[in-house]
Parts: sequence; C-alpha cells; structure tokens
Amino acid sequence: MTPDPIEDDEPSIVVRPRRKGIYALPNAITLGALFSAFYAIVMAMNGRFEVACVAIFAAAILDSLDGRVARMTNTQSAFGEQMDSLSDMVAFGAAPALIVYMWALKDMGKPGWIPAFVYIAGAALRLARFNVNIGVVDKRFFQGLPSPAAAALVMGLIWAVVDQPNYGGVQPGSWPAWAAYAITLFAGLSMVTNAPFYSFKVFDRRRSVPFIVLVMIMLGIGLAALDPSRVLFGVFCVYGLSGYAIYAWRKAKGKPASVISTSTDEPDERGLHQ
Repeated sequence: MTPDPIEDDEPSIVVRPRRKGIYALPNAITLGALFSAFYAIVMAMNGRFEVACVAIFAAAILDSLDGRVARMTNTQSAFGEQMDSLSDMVAFGAAPALIVYMWALKDMGKPGWIPAFVYIAGAALRLARFNVNIGVVDKRFFQGLPSPAAAALVMGLIWAVVDQPNYGGVQPGSWPAWAAYAITLFAGLSMVTNAPFYSFKVFDRRRSVPFIVLVMIMLGIGLAALDPSRVLFGVFCVYGLSGYAIYAWRKAKGKPASVISTSTDEPDERGLHQ
C-alpha cells in the first residue's frame, strides 16, 4: 500500500503582485509638488526669484510626505512610484536649472549653459540610478547627493543673495554669478558621485535622547526663524560636503566606501552598482 505523501510543514509563501491602481491622496501630494515646481518657474520668469526659491523648498517638503503617506495608508503603487520620479525630475532637476540660469547664468552666454546642463543631466542620471539601485543600496545612505538636497543647495544660494537689503540684481562677472556657476556645477556633479550621504531614514524613534539635544533643536529653530535663507543655505552646504567627509573617513579607516549592500548578476547593470 502506497503511503500518503508527507505534507510540507512550512507554509508556502504567497507573492502578492504589485498594485497597479491609482490612489488619490499620495498622488495628490505628488501633484502638489509638481505644481510648486511649475509655480517656481513662472515666478522666476517674472523676476520674483525669492518666491521661486520658497516654492522649490515647498516642493521638497511635499516630496518627503507623499511616500510616507502612501506607506502609512498602505496605498503604494507602481503608478505612484513612476509619478513621484517624474515629479522629482521636474521639481529638483529642470526647475532649479532653469531658475539659476535665468538668475545668474544667462548673461555669460554659452559658457553659462554648462553648469545648468550638468545639473539637469546629473539629476536625470541620479534619479535613474536611484530607481534601479533601490533594492541594493544601504538604506542608511544615499548614493550621491539626493536631488532635493541639490536643489535646496542651488535655491538656497539664490534666496540668500536675493534676501540681502542692498540686492539690485546679478551683474555679469560679479561674485554671485560665479558662485552660482560653481555651486550649480558642484551640485550637478555631486548627484552622480558614489559618495555616501546620510539618508535620515533609519533611526530608532523610541530611543531616548539627552536633554541637550532638545536644547540644540530649540536653538536651531530660533536661528532658522531669525534668518531662514542663510540658515537653510548653510545647512545644505554642510550636508553637501558631508558625503565627501564620510567617503574620506571610510577610506582612511580602510572601510568600504560604497553604499551598495549587495550585488546583482545583471550584466547590463554592472556599471551602476560600483
């Protein structure tokens, strides 16, 4: 008599297909970020660069919310991922490049095209690499300067200069023009480097902190309220250099500087995971 087959004690793993629906709340936030970028471009065309900078910072805040809202409400979808990526390209790639070009680079002629194009191309390459590396990158770090931080670095410079009491525009060959040239080029190239920038995504929310930390947060809020343009620009300058400091520290300690936690066997993607 044939014995009955032994059933496997381990339950089978059911792989749920990725949702393909369209959800209103997270995509509405993404559209809000996209509108902020469009509004920033329109304000820059009208010469209101301070308003344009604030609009880009608003887009960055909205961009940080849409993914969190989608996860909290369990409304993640493939459509939302693609929508968020396209919105980021406009808000933190095309819009900052156009705004800084209209503000300080257009009077340089064709040489002024270089940093603006390097920035927008760097944003496109950075977003494409982020999309294909999302499953293999150490979640504690970004591979290269994230595009919202790059946009905040460029917009922070414009806002800090425009906010000066004696501001009368950017003259060709002046220090704001060359500062815009250098910082835009730096931000564009930093987006495609392998330097690790801390992501602030992995931390223990339940862990207690010393009382001095709350005092420092209080002082930081006070300084930001006192002079928001310069404080924000200074913060993002420090963050823009932090990745290179971490890279140099890891190299000096003999530790691996790459933030890629695993490797893939896809030959077509071999150059993306270095």
